[in-house]
Amino acid sequence: MQSNNIQSVVIVTQTQSYLITSIKEWFEKAEYEVRVVKADIDAINQIDESIGIIVLYVDERLVEEQQALNYIKDKAIEEDALVFAIGDPNELTMVEKIVSKNLISRKFQRPINVSEVVGAITTYSKEHGKQNKKKILVVDDSGTMLRNVKGWLEESYNVTLANSGAMAIKYLATNRPDLVLLDYEMPIVDGKQVLEMIRSETEFSDIPVIFLTNKGDRETIMNVMELKPQGYLLKTMEPEKIVESINHFFDELKRKEMLSY
Repeated sequence: MQSNNIQSVVIVTQTQSYLITSIKEWFEKAEYEVRVVKADIDAINQIDESIGIIVLYVDERLVEEQQALNYIKDKAIEEDALVFAIGDPNELTMVEKIVSKNLISRKFQRPINVSEVVGAITTYSKEHGKQNKKKILVVDDSGTMLRNVKGWLEESYNVTLANSGAMAIKYLATNRPDLVLLDYEMPIVDGKQVLEMIRSETEFSDIPVIFLTNKGDRETIMNVMELKPQGYLLKTMEPEKIVESINHFFDELKRKEMLSY
């Protein structure tokens, strides 16, 4: 794995040109790890390190790779990566329809000044990137719930999504979040099993876990709390209350850490 102080930039392009080489070199001068890949699912899957920034160099050939762009969109959401796009106005409009306008942090119209574009991306990343935020792993088999929770939390936190208990365990093998928001009821590997796995491994047994549950009846809550998580949240709560609860959790954690000094 790469150092926590180094971010990975992935430049996705169907074009090999001096301009792409120049963009790569300017990012490297800014001390980023840089990969240049084609819009190809296999090529993107070979990237082992955590992705902080994705730069889409958009042209007609890239826009044609809709399957790969959809995969990149999912990858960006999963990694909580910042997405930037370079292209002409028509190409940028087309790629927004595939990748999602809301996911693209900034767009740059060609022709570009490479140093200015890389400088703008670097500044934006320092202000909004995931490296300075608390890391939350959200585990839920509902894609809708995952997207909702990410939308509620991503402004203040670095949010990673896992749509199954097995995926969460795989993530935890190489990453350490500051909090796990864990769906209590999931098929195959449920929330209880994931929590038991977390508690059984010395390396991350102290990672805080808060359960998410649809049920607020006394029996369910007692069953949840018997597992000794840091707490539980009802999915039926207002989004603002969920965010407030998580903010309060981290505020209390910080207060306890200060008192221990």
